[in-house]
Amino acid sequence: MVIYFVFGISVLLGILFFYEATHRSKGFLQMIVPWIIFQTIISSTGFYLNTHTYPPRFALLLLPPLFMIIRLFGSLKGRLFIDKLDIKMLTILHVIRIPVELVLFWLFSNKVIPGIMTFEGRNFDIFSGVTAPVIFYFGFIRKKLSQRVILAWNFLSLALLMNIAFHAIFSLPTVFQQFGFGQPNIAILYFPFVLLPACLVPLVLFSHLAAIRQLIMNNDRDFKSNRI
Repeated sequence: MVIYFVFGISVLLGILFFYEATHRSKGFLQMIVPWIIFQTIISSTGFYLNTHTYPPRFALLLLPPLFMIIRLFGSLKGRLFIDKLDIKMLTILHVIRIPVELVLFWLFSNKVIPGIMTFEGRNFDIFSGVTAPVIFYFGFIRKKLSQRVILAWNFLSLALLMNIAFHAIFSLPTVFQQFGFGQPNIAILYFPFVLLPACLVPLVLFSHLAAIRQLIMNNDRDFKSNRI
């Protein structure tokens, strides 16, 4: 029961932090709540347990959020939305990666994901969660860190996210499986853990991309203002 509680808290915190980053946008809630309800219903039917279809059913967890992210960055209205997000909240959001890493370790202990998906394997994502409060405090509260340092942290943490996402996807028991043959990644085919790729990973990914855009845009403005 502890594992479900910790994971549930992680999901709630991720949504809450991002909701605050949007300045409490009702539009965000109107998108995320139906999406979670949909994934809850469809995963409860065992839909994702059939891993031999083509295209893989698992794609339904990731592709809609990815298309939404691309749409936001690709439209003027979307970029205006991104530029108004609270970068401080986008940064502190990454503390949810600490309990998520604990959940992954417990899932490995219960033999439902491979060891490479934990911090004892090839997953170093906990670094981002542990350092997020440091970046938040010294970067945005005390203002002791330069934008370049914060930007570098976002790029590094984004790379760590891509690393675990890569190993997670290719540890699934599909025709594309490359890792975890002794113990494939089956946990995230079940509710509530489907919300990791369907909800938490897109929120973390988007938070990094939005913060990177804001930091780069701020640097460009500073450069142009110095030239005038």
